[in-house]
Amino acid sequence: MTAGSIPGIASTGPHATNTQHVTVLPAEALVAPEVVPAPAGLVNLPVRLRLFVGREDALGWLDSAARDPGVVVVQAIHGLGGIGKSTLVARWAATHRDQHRPIWWITADSRAALDAGLVALTVALQPALAALPSPALREWAVRWLACHDGWLLILDNVTDPAHIADLLGRLPHGRILVTSRRATGWPDIVTPLRLDVLEPDQAVALLTGIVSQGGGVIDPAGAAAVCAELGHLPLAVEQAGAYLAQTRTTVGDYLRLLAQHPAAMYRDGEEGRAAERTIARVWHVTLDAFADDPLPGRLLRALAWYAPEAIPRSLWHHLGDGAGEPAVTRAIGRLAAYNMLSIDPATRAVTVHRLVQAVARTPDPDDPHRQPDDITTARTTATAALTTALPDDWRTPTTWPTWRTLLPHVDALVSQTAAHATDSDRVAQAYLLNATSLFLLNQGNLPHAIAYLKQALTDRRRVLGNDHPDTLTSVNNLAYAYDSAGDLGQAIPLYKQALTDRRRVLGNDHPDTLTSVNNLASAYDSAGDLGQAIPLYKQALTDRRRVLGNDHPDTLTSVNNLASAYDSAGDLGQAIPLFEQALTGCRRVLGNDHPQTRVVYGNLRAAIEGFSSE
Repeated sequence: MTAGSIPGIASTGPHATNTQHVTVLPAEALVAPEVVPAPAGLVNLPVRLRLFVGREDALGWLDSAARDPGVVVVQAIHGLGGIGKSTLVARWAATHRDQHRPIWWITADSRAALDAGLVALTVALQPALAALPSPALREWAVRWLACHDGWLLILDNVTDPAHIADLLGRLPHGRILVTSRRATGWPDIVTPLRLDVLEPDQAVALLTGIVSQGGGVIDPAGAAAVCAELGHLPLAVEQAGAYLAQTRTTVGDYLRLLAQHPAAMYRDGEEGRAAERTIARVWHVTLDAFADDPLPGRLLRALAWYAPEAIPRSLWHHLGDGAGEPAVTRAIGRLAAYNMLSIDPATRAVTVHRLVQAVARTPDPDDPHRQPDDITTARTTATAALTTALPDDWRTPTTWPTWRTLLPHVDALVSQTAAHATDSDRVAQAYLLNATSLFLLNQGNLPHAIAYLKQALTDRRRVLGNDHPDTLTSVNNLAYAYDSAGDLGQAIPLYKQALTDRRRVLGNDHPDTLTSVNNLASAYDSAGDLGQAIPLYKQALTDRRRVLGNDHPDTLTSVNNLASAYDSAGDLGQAIPLFEQALTGCRRVLGNDHPQTRVVYGNLRAAIEGFSSE
């Protein structure tokens, strides 16, 4: 390892840290994807209804695909939301699980979600690799798929064919099933099929079966009337069946309740909104059944702001907003009983259909379950719960699985809130964006991190003002992101601005100000301007010794960084004693195995070797 400075970045809290992450992998992790077999039984299909009816033509179409092992087969099922695309694909995959290894389901509604699913595949295939940054894990998964055959990859809810084009182009064989609302724009390699609503007799069979499973009875004529009223939309039929089974409501009464909320009351809009209007009617009637307890409705409105798949228990149990965990668990169970969501029995993660989420996020003054103030409260609750669920540390590999689980929900919350955000939303989400961006930087996902940091800075300037300490933290962190990306032309002016403003607002001796001195020095160092860097490094070291003490980790960082600058300048006579001083301090304070200790040791060793060769 060559000598190098250790920059500092402001954390999600008020102060700054100065570390460099070093990943040490066990030997068994260093295995090429070509030699890693697919373990038997590796299947991650989502939980679906036990009852499945109809769709014989679509299932036959999936069966008829070419099975040449030397060719990749890509089929896309497209249609309206709530039409049953994901249910169909899950059904087909479940009945063909013995023919594929592994079967891997990815919610692919964004590039980030697709990447997260590929990362999870790598960890499932080779758990020892979990400590690697996400981009490396994604690449390993793609390489594994490219050199193996016999697998089935399901890309659910693809919103833009361009998001998967690169992946498809790299896979010479295997089987890929895609679901999407998009009918056009697919690469030539993709064979599409449009899925429509159920045939009337199939919809009746679905409704009758769900009611029967719940211990109820419904006559065929009544079932046909309900299905016709709901346009034979599978999601609406499923939820209506759950309502009838749970409440023992008669068909006549249910039709009367639906008539109180006619489709005309839900505003018309772009193509495809008919399904949303149908679900809104079912939603209204179902939530009326919870009149004795407002908590299920509150939870559903909050869950609507997250990604639809795999909302972990560690997140949703924070949504009670004062209600105890047992009450939240009971309310989630009630929502599941009415098919408003599903619960994974193994992990207790929750899945909410996108169409249900879209309705739950949309305020309607005429709907008591979607009052504008209640929607705003739900968004605030969702943000607070997600902030609470995030790990405090983004550097430690043991926290990365949690970060990766929560990242799709951060992305969804930020995206869904953009058009509705109040000032209080912006302040709360700026903290969320800042914390998440530091994890993304750690993982090497620089464009994603920079976008979040720019948004956090814009929102903090707008709401808190230019001189608020949190705003100054955002300036520093955006500078660090540009620095990490090698864009020193953007980084240095921002570092200078952060230092000037922190000196004026916080004072010369504030730890954040000292971090800014170090960071600006590091940027000049990276730019090769040692004439600017060395005086700033010396100033940072002098001030940190005086303010923080000789043994503070930040002080030890400054010792290393000044030594590194002297090393870069060819002044090994100054560099080596400082490296020795830094190493002694790191061993005493942090221990021999701490990443910072290892960095300093490598720097000292390289300097000594350089001195010996002179």
